[in-house]
Amino acid sequence: MKNRVLSLLLTGTMVVSLAACDGGNGNGGGQAGGGNEGGGNAEPTQEVTQETFTGTADEIEGGSSSELTDGKFAETRHITVEIYDRGNDGGSDPTNNMYTDYIKKGMLEDHNVEVEFVKVPRWTETDEINNLLAAGTAPDICLTYSYPTIQTYADMGGVIDLQDLVVDNKNDLPHLWDWLGQTNMYWDKSVQDGTLWALEGKRANNNRIVTFIRKDWLDTLGLEEPTTREEFYNCMVAFRDNADTLLGKDAKQMVPFSVSSDVGWRAALLIESFMDPDVTDKELYTLGFDDRKLTQNGTKEAIQLLNQWYNEDLMWKDFAIAESNTEDDMMKAGYVGAFMHNWDYPFRNGEDSINANLQRNVGPDAKFVAIDCWENSKGEYVKYCDSTAGDRKIFFPTTNDEPLASLLYLDWISDPEHIEYLQVGDEGVTHEKTADGAYTFMPATGDAIMNSGQNIDMTITCNGLHLSTDELTLASLANNYPPCDPEDVAKANEVACNGKKPTKNAKITSIEAETGMGEALNGKRDIIYDTCMSCKPEEFEANWEELMADYLSSGGQDIIDERTEKWEAQYGDKVNLD
Repeated sequence: MKNRVLSLLLTGTMVVSLAACDGGNGNGGGQAGGGNEGGGNAEPTQEVTQETFTGTADEIEGGSSSELTDGKFAETRHITVEIYDRGNDGGSDPTNNMYTDYIKKGMLEDHNVEVEFVKVPRWTETDEINNLLAAGTAPDICLTYSYPTIQTYADMGGVIDLQDLVVDNKNDLPHLWDWLGQTNMYWDKSVQDGTLWALEGKRANNNRIVTFIRKDWLDTLGLEEPTTREEFYNCMVAFRDNADTLLGKDAKQMVPFSVSSDVGWRAALLIESFMDPDVTDKELYTLGFDDRKLTQNGTKEAIQLLNQWYNEDLMWKDFAIAESNTEDDMMKAGYVGAFMHNWDYPFRNGEDSINANLQRNVGPDAKFVAIDCWENSKGEYVKYCDSTAGDRKIFFPTTNDEPLASLLYLDWISDPEHIEYLQVGDEGVTHEKTADGAYTFMPATGDAIMNSGQNIDMTITCNGLHLSTDELTLASLANNYPPCDPEDVAKANEVACNGKKPTKNAKITSIEAETGMGEALNGKRDIIYDTCMSCKPEEFEANWEELMADYLSSGGQDIIDERTEKWEAQYGDKVNLD
């Protein structure tokens, strides 16, 4: 079985690996589970191409610092580093644990730099970092998911321009340049004036969404795993029509296909399959303010199909009004036939994972497995995903008087050996090893507890599992979600990687029409999706036109117009980025 798992994993060519291109932020059952956290409460990141800065990091001629001898300062330096405080019940002290000790010891030995960690509440991090910057008390190394926060203080002269620093000291930062590469190092570099206010942490895994289906239900009804939209529909009809067989006395609880109130995320693959396979980068950008694809061409047709399925009793009726945990509870109880979610969703949270609960509540064969069934008009399976960039933005406030020591810190934690230790910890404490050398993760106690999946709060330049070899990373990923079957994890990873289309970075200046509009327009978007998916079929057209007109007149059209204007000002007639 191990060979089968590794084979499945290696099939995914754009996966968590040394050269890999998100997903969610769950904990996959061990202290190193889950990982790949998204922005959470953060503001939307900059629209994300690599064309402006061509070439590779190796082609950038850099220098070395005269302050260092064999990588060390002659006199001890001191830096402060932001660390997220997640307030985990039973977690370790984010500023003083096994991993902070490892970093402190290594930085002192290798660079003669003392490191002090400063905790910032994770879920209010944007407000907190704003307060620290305003007070002039921010840590030397800051991170945030909110680039607008950095830009605001940069415009006021409160952030260090890193461009010359990362080039003049490039030879002293081999791990940082090797890991982030030119794409992430220069993701936020201005095409207008060449300033570089932040470095982008790298997503080791940019898996996004996968469709899951009840394998035991398919087997019971003698059905194959669907590979097309039509086959998926036929399976949902079979689930509905055989509710008595599949659920017995609970037949009325049957939900063939579950989509939550966040329709744009939870039906993303279906929506995107209706888009033009040859959609241009210009169209993706100009219509891309909303990350749920509301204004993209093809979205209306996708929602109309969901409306048809809803009215055929193939979907969860209470999707728009239910409590947030209701859907997971239905899945765990065994009432749901299929759903679309983050690529590892049914495996997260160990013994409380969806699949683990299914096996306890229904039987040993009950589980969700990943399928690929949303073909576009060319018969392709395209999955729009983030670039390797778009993670945490790392920046230095102007109160930082040790920028070189701070860069050496980023280089030190980007060393593959150090990333691996910070992600796996000590054998027998946070992990065991299989016969083939892969890691299996286990719950830890005390100061060995990782407060974030795959310890991403410690590996701030790396989001996602990144071990010494591709094979080790992939095999360990499959073991990262006990007690779920590693082969199911491997298959989900394979499906998630099939047909990835990473976002490009248009490097357009800020769009004034977007300022302050995110929350209001997102609310209107959700109303459009929820209303149009659940209304009577004969009401769909009128509802869509009326609600979309309101969305566009409330600021949406102004954003589209300004994005179009600024694209054409920068790229002229060009519609695709290199």
